[in-house]
Amino acid sequence: MGRFVGSHLDWLTEVRLPAYAPELNAAEGAWSNMKSGLGNLAARDADQLAAIVKNRLKRIQYRPALIEGFLAQTGLTLEPQPP
Repeated sequence: MGRFVGSHLDWLTEVRLPAYAPELNAAEGAWSNMKSGLGNLAARDADQLAAIVKNRLKRIQYRPALIEGFLAQTGLTLEPQPP
């Protein structure tokens, strides 16, 4: 991988991140938001639980400001940084 990156420096920017850093993962914020309150929920079965999870994820999908907040919390941007 190092050789590939080194041979394509004209168009490829390498950003090294830790192996796992939940504070840099915007999806962690989305899952946290979706799971809030599930601990007190008494679903009848797995199908009902799946429907509730899908509903909550759909609500997040239609709130762009919330999604932008998850990204902002990481300190990362969608714009590439200059080398």
